[in-house]
Amino acid sequence: MSRKILRILPLMALAAILSGCKMTILNPSGDIAAQQRDLIVYSTVLMLLIIVPVILLTLFFAWRYRASNTKAKYDPEWNHSTGLEVVIWSAPLAIIVALGALTWVSTHLLDPYRPLSRIDASTPLRDEVRPLEVDVVSLDWKWLFIYPEQGIATVNELAAPVDAPINFRLTSSTMMNSFSIPALAGMVYTMPGMVTKLHAVINEPGVYQGLSANYSGHGFSDMHFKFHGLSQTDFNAWVAEAKASGERLGRQEYLAMAQPSTREPVRRFGSVDPELYGAIVERCVEPGKMCMSEMARIDAQGGAGMAGTLNVVTKRVQHAAAGRPGEDARGAERRYVLSFCTIDQPYGATGSDAAPRPASPGTTE
Repeated sequence: MSRKILRILPLMALAAILSGCKMTILNPSGDIAAQQRDLIVYSTVLMLLIIVPVILLTLFFAWRYRASNTKAKYDPEWNHSTGLEVVIWSAPLAIIVALGALTWVSTHLLDPYRPLSRIDASTPLRDEVRPLEVDVVSLDWKWLFIYPEQGIATVNELAAPVDAPINFRLTSSTMMNSFSIPALAGMVYTMPGMVTKLHAVINEPGVYQGLSANYSGHGFSDMHFKFHGLSQTDFNAWVAEAKASGERLGRQEYLAMAQPSTREPVRRFGSVDPELYGAIVERCVEPGKMCMSEMARIDAQGGAGMAGTLNVVTKRVQHAAAGRPGEDARGAERRYVLSFCTIDQPYGATGSDAAPRPASPGTTE
């Protein structure tokens, strides 16, 4: 009796562990997550239409043609059956075609960049409904949420009204990460210097788990937050409570908060610098740091190095020759590049060190 109990104990322990699991993916509370759940179920059923018969036939053949069954017909010369060939090839082909069509359609309909067209399966999205805008920043190791229209921000806490579309814009402060709320929608990556998007809606009030789904260092396991699905009245009260906090999130506060930390408590900011998120994306929050768009503009004009300067000069000369508007043709105000400073010939040197390095003929600026 004791041996039987010992054998059952591991199964009981496994059952106890699994009983604590929440099957959120198969029982979501948001319409996008529900459609993704349906895609998983439909794909699984389609594949089982082949897998289950193959398994049953394998067991049947093993039992039917066992060595002890002398009644089974033995035909070692058999090698072909047109009927079997048709079934073996046509059934999987039909499943693959159906699965491919389902995947293709769902991939486009569930594109995270695609704006919502409905609130749920029976409620289309009205044109006059304005979505809730939320800017998301993955930090080390915490989440920052900025509500630009409400003028507030939170750390490790997210809230949204039930049955209201949400437009997420996501970026990262340092390294690639992944934003995931299983009950709401699929995960979306966040990357520094880039903005990714997610459109979603929560259909049932409650508190849901949000987390990082991409390993990003030793604080990764504690990089989670609570997502609150609230009624419109409760959401307005939540916003008012955040505004009453009195804290302001500006560039200096963001730089201090962006330092790596773990198990960061929930924080709320009653006001936010309206240009902060753009500076985070452009990676120029620090004072005096050039933004990525400014770098791109300089690169588009030829760069800032020696070769780039000559390139810019050449373009300007060509524009002036072509009579482009805005080009100053008065020679008295034109500037000419006579030489470039080098390590061996520093700017402002005198004597023998002042020998200029000749520039290419016709280089003007």
